[in-house]
This record gives sequence, C-alpha cells and structure tokens, in this order.
Amino acid sequence: MKLSEIKEILPTLENVEFQLENGRFVPEHFHVTEVGQVTKNFIDCGGVIRNEKVVNFQLWNANDYDHRLKPGKLLHIIKISEEKLGIEDREIEVEYQSDTIGKYDLEFNGKTFVLKSKTTACLAQDACGIPPEKQKKNLSELTVNQSNSCTPGGGCC
Repeated sequence: MKLSEIKEILPTLENVEFQLENGRFVPEHFHVTEVGQVTKNFIDCGGVIRNEKVVNFQLWNANDYDHRLKPGKLLHIIKISEEKLGIEDREIEVEYQSDTIGKYDLEFNGKTFVLKSKTTACLAQDACGIPPEKQKKNLSELTVNQSNSCTPGGGCC
C-alpha cells in the first residue's frame, strides 16, 4: 500500500485498526511513534548496486490505555511528515514489536489495515549459482508412452 492510498482511506474510517495476518489485532491503545522515509542503498550478491525507499510507520504498544489514535490524528501526522521531511508517495513498511522488531507490508481489507509478512530473497540468483526451483508434477498428470510400456502378461516384468 502506498502512502497516497492510506491518505484516501483514513478519512472514511471511525477507528484505526491494525491486524496481523494470523488474525490477531494490534492492541487498540497502540501509538504510531514514527513516520518517516527510509532509504536503503546496498549491493546485492551479484554486484548490482540497488536503492530502495519506503515510507516507514513504527507502531508501539503503549501502556497508555486511555488514548486511541484516531484517523484524523494519523492523517495529521502523515501530512506533517510530508511537509517537514519531504516524504514521497512510496510503499509503506510497518515496524511492529513481536519477539523482535518485525517489518511488514501493509494492506487494507475494507475495515482494518493488515500487516503482511515480508520475506527475504536473493536478488541475483543467476549470479549466485542458485539452481532454478525444480518443477513439481503429480504422477497422475504424466502421460504414458505406450510403445515403451509393459503390459500385464507381456513378459517384460
């Protein structure tokens, strides 16, 4: 989800709710402690220099049970971040504490924002020598070559 998308969704909501893919909700007394833009400059294992930028939201589960972040307040925080930091309309990455700080992609299911698990990948598989994944087939889908097959009572088995 890009920053422009969340800005369109927020005015239509009564509450801001975040949910993990497993259905568990981020406690409703969370705070958004950071909104920023993160730039990552790196070189992949194939020697290609890469540059990635994301808008970063950091969620924090506070012990402040009396306050709830409303959509208008989050929209205000986003607008200030755009003005003061020059944040671009990029994909949003959410940091949220679980066993360690997890990074998630963000989607909207029509009611809540869903924290989608991210995965790692090799960006230069051809340069690393990683073989392509073997194609898996079901035995029932294989065709039988009749001229090379044994038949019951044919004497070849």
